Amino acid sequence: MVGGARGTRILIYSHDSFGLGHLRRCRSIAHSLVRTYRNLSVLILSGSPIIGSFDFRTRVDFVRVPGVIKLRNGEYTSLSLNMDVQDTLALRSSIIRHTAEVFEPDLFIVDKEPLGLRGEVRDTLALLKERGIPLVLGLRDVMDEPTLLAPEWERKGVLPALRDLYDEIWVYGLPQICDPLEGLVISAAVHRKITYTGYLGHDPSLERSTSGNAMLFNEPFLLVTPGGGGDGGDLIDWVLRAYETDARLPLPALVVYGPFLQPEQKAAFQTRIDRLERVRAVTFDAHMEDLVARAEGVVAMGGYNTFCEILSFDKRALIVPRSMPRLEQMIRTSRAQDMGLIKMLVDDGDRDAWMMATALRHLPQQARPSDVVVPGLLDGLTSVNRLVGRALQQASQPRIVKAKMTF
Repeated sequence: MVGGARGTRILIYSHDSFGLGHLRRCRSIAHSLVRTYRNLSVLILSGSPIIGSFDFRTRVDFVRVPGVIKLRNGEYTSLSLNMDVQDTLALRSSIIRHTAEVFEPDLFIVDKEPLGLRGEVRDTLALLKERGIPLVLGLRDVMDEPTLLAPEWERKGVLPALRDLYDEIWVYGLPQICDPLEGLVISAAVHRKITYTGYLGHDPSLERSTSGNAMLFNEPFLLVTPGGGGDGGDLIDWVLRAYETDARLPLPALVVYGPFLQPEQKAAFQTRIDRLERVRAVTFDAHMEDLVARAEGVVAMGGYNTFCEILSFDKRALIVPRSMPRLEQMIRTSRAQDMGLIKMLVDDGDRDAWMMATALRHLPQQARPSDVVVPGLLDGLTSVNRLVGRALQQASQPRIVKAKMTF
């Protein structure tokens, strides 16, 4: 590997305007890399307001850029600063570029957004491209419904970046479940850059029992998780309706609200939970892997990281996917149900209590994901480790640096 006496350095960008998915995915990759390569350090650029709530392994650190949040109308606003969003984005872009200049990475991995939030990574990509640094775009298994993704990426000018900037595109999934670039007109040259890694699994032997919340029950329990919680109120409401209606449900439930659940929703839910003997709730747990590992089953919305944890710990799962603002969860969940990996319950807006109660009653008798043999399903982190080693080895070879390009 490259790096010499100073060690090898990898920079990872995650825009993180909302939720926990991007940050948790990048953190898993970073931790796997430093476990694999002893002379490697990883720096994560993130806009997550709660990144400091997570612990990081030795040789993994982060730089937090000023946060922004997406409004219901699709526009962005500054999360905490009394600044115009354009000024906030300009500040973020400057911090990202300056960090890359000083950190001098040997490899740059961009998560999901090819040019960053509102193009904030474009200048950094061009800078590192001029220096001959390998550039990698990491994509989750599902981006969005093809008819929506194509015009979005056309508007953002993404396709030229895939063609001219990125050296490799890693898809953290399998093509038999989903092609995240389906519906896009992509050249053969770009197709050759794509590698499907498999899902980013968790090795149970490496997970530590560090969550005290897992001890709230001294019997098997269901874990109810809406991810970050910002749009998970409907799921929690539906589960609570089931427990309020049917006191004989076989397993108690632990609800993890998520740090972004609206305070007034959380207060209303807590009032209802206080009346239920077999339901407990906590706001947030930085060690969700431990809760998933200990749970008898999982009820969730079907975000990427939760799906990976369900597969990794071989948990029976009931998924209630959202359909707005993106169809990502619906696409992933329906494909996974077709393969027999999980069960899906579609929220029709009525949220019938008996329908949910019936699904929860059947959950302990479901098949486990391991009952379905899918080659390479959880090879993601192993594949990423291998791909990083290959990219860094190739980068250590003499190369001709191309002339400066404009995008």
